[in-house]
Amino acid sequence: MSTPTTFWRLAGMTYMGYVTRATAALRGGLKEPAKTKAFAGQAFTYNRSTFENANQSAKNEITKLANAGK
Repeated sequence: MSTPTTFWRLAGMTYMGYVTRATAALRGGLKEPAKTKAFAGQAFTYNRSTFENANQSAKNEITKLANAGK
């Protein structure tokens, strides 16, 4: 008996890779003006801070995934 799994895992993709491709396909199929509005929402930012000795450090704004772990 084989172990059940999802089709994106069988294709060798991560969940985030699957979601990224699915949302890009969905946004690409939209008509204007919804298409422009959907692609504008693609950008993201979030704040990152660390805790040392129960004190929070200054918040750093992250705008690129490449900078997320730094």
